[in-house]
Amino acid sequence: MDDQLRQVRITADQATGTVALDGRDISSHVSGYSLRQNASQPAELVLFLSPMTKDDFEGLAHVIVGVPPDPGPAAAAFLSAIDAGELERHALARHDLMDGGPNELTRAMLRLLSEWALGGWQPQEVADAVPQ
Repeated sequence: MDDQLRQVRITADQATGTVALDGRDISSHVSGYSLRQNASQPAELVLFLSPMTKDDFEGLAHVIVGVPPDPGPAAAAFLSAIDAGELERHALARHDLMDGGPNELTRAMLRLLSEWALGGWQPQEVADAVPQ
């Protein structure tokens, strides 16, 4: 990996912008960019190539390979925060999720969990369908 820093100049206003790399205007090849900087670290610039740019590229680049985050810990944290009784009451109250088929309660709960994970949880009063 090339760790040499490059000279970058970005000028932008509401309508247009210019991106120059090592003094060369590359704006026509760029559809966007992301710039971030942590304290005491050099800035990191990610350039997004324009769809009009050919697939060929010649030049130096600092290549960063990203690793997708593991969804396991987030899923475990989400599921551990679910109240089992509340999930069961909500599932039994959602008649639109019940079809009389095998494992309907489990399928209804999984569907509810998917909805809740996507932000669809709404606090509401649900009549107790299950004796406590």
